[in-house]
Amino acid sequence: MTAHDTDLAFALLAATQAGERLDRLRKTGRWEGAIMGDVGDQAADGYLQGLILGRFPEDGLLSEETISDPGRTSCSRAWIVDPLDGTKEYSAGRHDWAVHVALAIDGKPILGAVSLPTQGRLLWGVCAPGAERSGLEGPAADQGVVLRRGTDPSSPRLKVAVSRSHTPEWVERFAAAMDADLVPAGSVGNKVCMLLTGEADLYVHQIGLKEWDTCAPECIARSLGWHVSKLRGEAHVYNREDPHNHELVVCPPDLEERVLAAIAASGALDN
Repeated sequence: MTAHDTDLAFALLAATQAGERLDRLRKTGRWEGAIMGDVGDQAADGYLQGLILGRFPEDGLLSEETISDPGRTSCSRAWIVDPLDGTKEYSAGRHDWAVHVALAIDGKPILGAVSLPTQGRLLWGVCAPGAERSGLEGPAADQGVVLRRGTDPSSPRLKVAVSRSHTPEWVERFAAAMDADLVPAGSVGNKVCMLLTGEADLYVHQIGLKEWDTCAPECIARSLGWHVSKLRGEAHVYNREDPHNHELVVCPPDLEERVLAAIAASGALDN
């Protein structure tokens, strides 16, 4: 048995089952709009809270939908989950929403799973040094979708995954500097997974994110050799008292210097 096998199996189970429950809940047609999002958020959170606290009562837990126990920061191990990443997309009947389940140990991202139920995709990765591995499961894998390692894209025209609801001016300047096209989509987990499956090449974000948005996607990207950092290149630290984790860069390591330089030139660091 390799390192973190038990934890990984649990993360896969939790993300899969929470995603299936959300999908079934939406298909009932009982709720619409924002109410559908609220119902989904709470249903998935309640399920994950019970599952994690029942299996790992000594671990810390940080979830978007529940006020966290301040004692979690004293725990070496902390589960960081987003029960429904992309609530607006879920409410609108779209496919670009996800469930995130991740484990951080001593502040470092270790493993994560991102379930994209309506896309038939379950992506996972272990990025602990010396134990790196990753995978894609579900119908999409049977249809030939594969995960892409963090290598410099061969296409001369790059694609930047951006929020479908709001793209700041600095991102447009960044894309121009990178000679890249913008690809709008919802959900942080979905956008990072777009990079890993070849639908985009870069993802940059400045403000509004929390640890539960970034931890699971970061684990998967790092397990495949992608560069993940803040806008100036610093590493993320997890299970902090303040869960704000505003800045995110995901790109092939061969493009790291060029990407960070383009971010600086775009004015994103001026505020």
